[in-house]
Amino acid sequence: MSVLRLTCSPRGADSESYRLSQSLIDGLVRSGAECARHVVEIDANRLTHVDAEYARALGSPTAPDGEPRGSLRQSDRLIQSLADADHVVIATPMHNYTVPSALKAWIDHVVRVRSTFSVTREGKIGVLADRPVLVAVSSGGLFSGPDARQPDFLTPYLKAALATIGLKNLVFFSVEGTAMGGQALEAARARARADIATYFATCRRQPAALSAQGSSHASS
Repeated sequence: MSVLRLTCSPRGADSESYRLSQSLIDGLVRSGAECARHVVEIDANRLTHVDAEYARALGSPTAPDGEPRGSLRQSDRLIQSLADADHVVIATPMHNYTVPSALKAWIDHVVRVRSTFSVTREGKIGVLADRPVLVAVSSGGLFSGPDARQPDFLTPYLKAALATIGLKNLVFFSVEGTAMGGQALEAARARARADIATYFATCRRQPAALSAQGSSHASS
């Protein structure tokens, strides 16, 4: 049993999204989740983008023969680490209204035909078992609530991309307005801590909530 944490900010452990993700992992520990004893760390900034071998393999109507080559090997490892995880925690900034390129690279590796989803007459069907995905988002501006002044393409994109492979139980937490600094930033952090506390309090009252279906945004 494990938690897979994906760190997507170029600032790594110094980033606001990473600190928020650590609060989520600490919450899993306090909730008694066995998986929290083992955290598998992936720094998405170190991932290489998909290459020509990958493109040829996915563009073929059948699976390639022989050992995987090029970035297919990395893709296999990333898919396995995702399949092995009981919880997924994604720590990501919002870049230009959407996911940063590091997170997009990970998505390109794990959303893979004949590996994590199948194509049917009804559309793409995910083959991974669903599990909780907790998303810790930081943004320089405000993208939710009555004072939002920028669009949010990150939330709907992640929901759609991960649902493609079977992951539909997403919960989003955010620290918004980091560029404002000062009291505004401290207030945003306090709201995020309160959202996390509420989430895990609900999980304690209803243990099934840690593995419930559906998606939500804790700070909407």
